[in-house]
Amino acid sequence: MRLVKRRPFHDVEAYEMGWSPAGPPMMTVHFFVVDGLVIDTGQPHMEKACLEILRDRRLEGVLLTHYHEDHSGNAAAVKSALGVPVMGDARTAEKMERSQRLLPYQHFMWGRARPVAVAPFPRIIETGRTKLIPVHTPGHSKDHTAYWEPDKGWLFSGDLYLGDRVKYFRADERIADEISSLRTALSLDFEALFCAHRPIPRRGKERIKAKLSFLEDFYGKVARLYHEGMPEKTIMRALKLKEDRIIQWMCFGNVSMRQMVRSVMRAEAAHPPERLDPGNPVSRTDGKTEHPI
Repeated sequence: MRLVKRRPFHDVEAYEMGWSPAGPPMMTVHFFVVDGLVIDTGQPHMEKACLEILRDRRLEGVLLTHYHEDHSGNAAAVKSALGVPVMGDARTAEKMERSQRLLPYQHFMWGRARPVAVAPFPRIIETGRTKLIPVHTPGHSKDHTAYWEPDKGWLFSGDLYLGDRVKYFRADERIADEISSLRTALSLDFEALFCAHRPIPRRGKERIKAKLSFLEDFYGKVARLYHEGMPEKTIMRALKLKEDRIIQWMCFGNVSMRQMVRSVMRAEAAHPPERLDPGNPVSRTDGKTEHPI
């Protein structure tokens, strides 16, 4: 089954796409079109639908939030068919130079993104009536980038938000970085949160605040038990953390609640205990912070 829905948000068009061999898709993803710019491109399984949506438009470029195949999946096809540049973070460009190794669930749900040359974006991306400022927001991935429209109060957040409470992390996610990135997002002025999996046109900043509060609380609880000497399994039991067994099984453990616990433990192990106030983890191993502008 292929799912395509257009969801207009005033000047921003959101296209929700999903794919499944039978029945409704387990997960969908959005890409956005505004003023000649395309933010992300959806999953490779939906290449034909993506090209049909974009083919007759006057486009100036594609912006990628990060390299994951459900976001970058059709960038090569769009660039080849429509002759527009694909832009992103330098770390995104490095990842997109070659095909990525995928686990079976990634092949199944999204498909493999073809390599594509990604050009560096300028400090400010301006097209007609739109001005987007790239904001480095690592955590979900090292290259993760949000795009902020300060005059209209928009934040294209990629996978920074996803939900107020998350039940699992990928093995390569870094919770301390994500907490720092959520704080960075809160320093920006915006109302509409264009999350790639759940667009929120109003009061988006409140949703970022809610997720930040959840992750800070989670981090603090796990960190305290870790410094008491508890191993991973004991921490899970003590905090009554439940796995989504279907997700854990499908993803071979690469995506799970346990990976969230491990992310806290790795961050704590990398620094002396006094380095972190459990409610105030920093985002970088060198102790420095980054501001997007």
